[in-house]
Amino acid sequence: MRIVLDKNAKIYVAGHHGLVGSAIWNNLLRRGYNNLVGRSHKELDLTDQVAVKNFFDEEQPDAVVLAAAFVGGIMANMLYRADFIMMNMKIQCNVISEAYAHGVKKLLFLGSTCIYPKNAPQPMKEDCLLTSPLEYTNEEYAIAKIAGLKMCESYNLQYGTNYIAVMPTNLYGPNDNFHLENSHVMPAMMRKVYLAKLIHDGAWDKIAIDLNKRPVEGVTGDASKEDILKVLAKYGIENNKVTLWGTGTPLREFLWSEDMADASVHVLLNVNFSDIIGIEKYSSVHYGATTDGAVDRNHSAGRGGYIPSLGEIRNCHINVGTGKELTIRELSELVVKAVGFEGTVEFDASKPDGTMRKLIDVSKLHSLGWMHKVEIEDGVQKLFEWYQDSLQ
Repeated sequence: MRIVLDKNAKIYVAGHHGLVGSAIWNNLLRRGYNNLVGRSHKELDLTDQVAVKNFFDEEQPDAVVLAAAFVGGIMANMLYRADFIMMNMKIQCNVISEAYAHGVKKLLFLGSTCIYPKNAPQPMKEDCLLTSPLEYTNEEYAIAKIAGLKMCESYNLQYGTNYIAVMPTNLYGPNDNFHLENSHVMPAMMRKVYLAKLIHDGAWDKIAIDLNKRPVEGVTGDASKEDILKVLAKYGIENNKVTLWGTGTPLREFLWSEDMADASVHVLLNVNFSDIIGIEKYSSVHYGATTDGAVDRNHSAGRGGYIPSLGEIRNCHINVGTGKELTIRELSELVVKAVGFEGTVEFDASKPDGTMRKLIDVSKLHSLGWMHKVEIEDGVQKLFEWYQDSLQ
């Protein structure tokens, strides 16, 4: 049975203030879905099982988008390993289990392409999951996200639910995280280049605005020039010079967050589990029925062991990206151009590069009717314009 969400459906977007969640929220609004529910972290701690249950008891959503996560770049992943696995596992377990307990019709789970092995064949197809070891620097986060997509897959196979997992490539866009301690590569690089330019220009009023908006290790724009220069230098930011981690040779794929949101909403509204596994009879064979005609959720007709002809069903997640890549050095050149920086960008090869290449195969996504729109050259410029606007 295909599940259709009409315009009155109540949709809970977990993480609706974040990079992807906010873009999904706005995309749904533009499509005429106005019955949206969101809670900030202060209003609802998704790691609190009781609080999550109470929320679902109160709101009874028809659909859930799980875009909330504990995230960060290489440095954060290495420093907070226990937090990355535990926080994300708690969020996923609480939201997915309560969604099932409250009869949610559709659930969209957002993961990350870091789920794939460090040395996976490129471009990475969904089927390369769990075929060899993960990249060590983000192993805990990857394991948590693998568990999340397996939860969706397993609920579908055991209970006949419609929980779909999408794995986006590196994302960037409005509401990105520019905090130097824990942001991803592009926003961190962009802010470093911008601040190095401001130091060279002697634009201390703009530096103060930047640091008051996003303090660095507690240092704000009210600090002395000496203290500001000292803390920025720790992050490779100097007068007309920026030092970035690694060699600059790793290849990365980037997707504009609003494109990711559009892909996510396309999947939420138009794609069912049966579409992903390519077996229409999965949805046409109903759950096992009890003597009174009620659904017996312990016996799903879609389970591989229940219908031998279906065989083993795995890797039901969907890669979301552009299928295009560039080096970190090439990315830095685009950032330099967008910022108008005339200084020097150097790379510290003593620092880790992370995975050397992370290009995904997006043929499954294309077959489901969606392709990206924003190319990286335009996206970098758009991100810098958004960052400048955020400082107003």
